[in-house]
Amino acid sequence: MNALEQVGTLLQLLPVQRAAGGLLLAALGLPLVGVVIVGLDIMPVRFAMMHVALLGIAVGIILGLDPGLSAIVACALAGAGVAPLARTADSLSGAMGLLMSLAIAAALLVLSVSGVNANGAFALLWGSILAVRPTDLMVLGGLAVALPALVVWRRRDLALLLHDRELALCSGVRVQRMTMLLLILVAVAVGSAIRLTGALLVDSLTLLPALAARRLGRSLSSIACWAVGIGLVVNLAGFLVSLAWNLPPGPVLVLAAGAVALAAHLIPERRTTSWRATASSSVPSSH
Repeated sequence: MNALEQVGTLLQLLPVQRAAGGLLLAALGLPLVGVVIVGLDIMPVRFAMMHVALLGIAVGIILGLDPGLSAIVACALAGAGVAPLARTADSLSGAMGLLMSLAIAAALLVLSVSGVNANGAFALLWGSILAVRPTDLMVLGGLAVALPALVVWRRRDLALLLHDRELALCSGVRVQRMTMLLLILVAVAVGSAIRLTGALLVDSLTLLPALAARRLGRSLSSIACWAVGIGLVVNLAGFLVSLAWNLPPGPVLVLAAGAVALAAHLIPERRTTSWRATASSSVPSSH
């Protein structure tokens, strides 16, 4: 059986179809999360949410709830809870570091006191694309609608906030409320991506397409479009390659996304108006 026939055969299987659907839905929303992560300079959020997800998994196991959904709920609550700590742009990363430390300590304490199988809890963090369930698709589908809609609906406010928090405040943007909403969406998205690629490979769905897009786009809208487009191409191509040559999808997706990001950064930078400058120019002059 050649590679093409193997792909065709595997795509007839329901778990493979769900995995493909999950990756396509993820590509419509999760790269936009990467744009937010880079814009707010909260790179530690991926690791913080990994630890929060572990805490949610442990609590879910103890209470007899779905561990995956418990992890997503825990991430959403953590995103909302950390927002009040982020009074300034610089404090966002610090807040994420604090959250990461507290979450892993609480998770380990819960696992120790409850007697829950720690290996089983940690195993859920490694993810499995072929284990995607209908509930996972529903969450990813919701993000695929909510995130692009937010970019279209609040494009100016987002551009200002991702450019300069103080400028956004002076321009009438409800920074605290917008930051909380973004942190909740980022947290839920990272928690959802863990099911697809595992906690350590979340960047392939979020950060790497965004890094490439920021190099290619000149406005927030164009960066968002580039990020989604790159996510779609990388997810589809990486998944088909993994099926054709019987390779683990997660690492293939990371290498594909990393190659695109590297290629984008090798392109000579264009001396054009950036989306940050566009955001600044949209503020009415006081003169």
